[in-house]
Amino acid sequence: MLNFYQIVKDNLHFNRFQFRDTVCLEYTCPIDAEQVGIFSRNDYLVYVLSGKKTYKTVNGEWTLVPGQTLYLKKGAEVIHQYFDDAYCMLGFFLSDELIRETYAEIRGTMQLPKSEDPHSFTATPVANSEYLEGFFHSMLNYFRGKDRPPDQILVLKLKELLITLMSSDPRLTAYFSSLTESGRPSLQQIMEKNFCFNLRLEDYAELTHRSLSTFKRDFQQVFNESPGKWLLKRRVHHAANLIANSDLNLTQVAFESGFEDLSHFSRSFKNHMGYSPSEYKKHC
Repeated sequence: MLNFYQIVKDNLHFNRFQFRDTVCLEYTCPIDAEQVGIFSRNDYLVYVLSGKKTYKTVNGEWTLVPGQTLYLKKGAEVIHQYFDDAYCMLGFFLSDELIRETYAEIRGTMQLPKSEDPHSFTATPVANSEYLEGFFHSMLNYFRGKDRPPDQILVLKLKELLITLMSSDPRLTAYFSSLTESGRPSLQQIMEKNFCFNLRLEDYAELTHRSLSTFKRDFQQVFNESPGKWLLKRRVHHAANLIANSDLNLTQVAFESGFEDLSHFSRSFKNHMGYSPSEYKKHC
């Protein structure tokens, strides 16, 4: 899977600005594959200027067209591309640090909507508003201008975006609040929402903002087994559920469960379930 955050952070061909670990840009998609897997260590907000693209996470999928906005939590997704029109978007890769800082500044100073479960979603559409539209159009002036705005203005604009999101979306408000409760992303939340993507352990470590050695140590403490063993079991049980409760063929089941090699999938499935995938399907 492609490290989307690293691509936009390192690519100097995009109209982009960076403040610490937050990156924002005007982005025309250079990838010509119809379907591709990506992941990002930062949450990011997408606003579509032209074209169409579908984003699929473990919780659902969303097809975006011009004028629509989607907030995606740090993690992985599979994107489906359409080639009728060039896909161009504004992207805001928001660091946890900036989110915490903004939330701390306004907490108690304005009435924020409440939501009970900040961890129930991987992505959420953001309702359009005059304020949000005005923000995106103002940012286009910066992206397409000759000079980079001063950091002070850029930070104020990013905080404007976050405050607009918090004042209008209860789920995002609760989620931003939850980020202030710990210094690093929840390892358990990241793993449960991303186990079915074919990521390396180094990628999972990056998603949880840990070094690989710290990730392995913390994982053992949380799950009481190694990441490799847990991932294999979790993927096999997910595959078994798909076989029993969906119309996907076995190749699709393997892909949807994080396996890219069908023979490895079949072997692992039989070792854990006692049946090959095709035998298991007959018993369902």
